[in-house]
Formats: sequence, structure tokens, C-alpha cells
Amino acid sequence: MVRGMKSPLLGLILRWLVLALGVALAARIVPGIHYADGETLFLVVVLLSFFNAVLRPLLVLFTLPFILLSLGLGLVVINALLFMLVGKLVTGFTVDGFWSAFFGAAIVGVTNFAMSRLIGRPPGGPGTGGGAGGGGKRAARREPGGDVIDV
Repeated sequence: MVRGMKSPLLGLILRWLVLALGVALAARIVPGIHYADGETLFLVVVLLSFFNAVLRPLLVLFTLPFILLSLGLGLVVINALLFMLVGKLVTGFTVDGFWSAFFGAAIVGVTNFAMSRLIGRPPGGPGTGGGAGGGGKRAARREPGGDVIDV
């Protein structure tokens, strides 16, 4: 989050804007990912945020041995599966297959990481799902609606 920003709503909007940028970049770069318009992009961002908050922790818990054995690559697979799920649920957003979803999720993750570095929120700090980073009260307080797809 931008240093000094206190409003959780502004933080959520900023995270959604970063996610929207990542999805838009993935649609431009990866063959097989397309969205119809801005309204579709907004719905994709909201659903990815929701799935990250609800489904992703459960998937990570149940696939933890695979994630450990694959040295973290399993997290990218989970992100790709969530990306594909959103592609099935949102009319106007298409994800043609697993590899399109895999590379799309990777682009969204890299965009999220890069933007987090640029705007001053340390990776692994509050809202990123990681443990280290932040410090003091910031590290103890978990921000709602953390990063959507993080690699």
C-alpha cells in the first residue's frame, strides 16, 4: 500500500487497479486470454479477489505437500486454475486453456509484485499473505482483501 495511506477502501481500490492492470497486460500478451470490455474486466477483478480470499487458502492447505515438493510451483498452478475458473464463470472473459491461464496468472503475479515494489509496500508484508516484512503494528494487522494473485 502507498506509504501513509490509512484507508482500507483506498487500499482495496489500489489493489484492484493493480490487478486490473495485470489482467489487461495478460490479455494483450498471452494468446488465448481475452476480455470484452471494462465492465467484464471489473467483474474478473472482483471474482479473482473473492476466490483469492476464499478458495485459494483452502487449495493451498489441501495441496501443501505438492507445493513443497514442487518448490512453490504448485502455487502458480493454483493461480492458473483460479484464472481458468474465472474464465468459465464470466461471460466476455475467455481463457482458452491451462497454458494460457498459467502464463496469464504468472503475468498478473509479476505485475502485482512489481507494482507493490513501486508503490512502496514490501513483498511479504501485510496484505501479501507473507509473514516477514512490514514491522511494528503494520505487521500485526492483516489488511482485508490481500493481493489477488501473488507468485
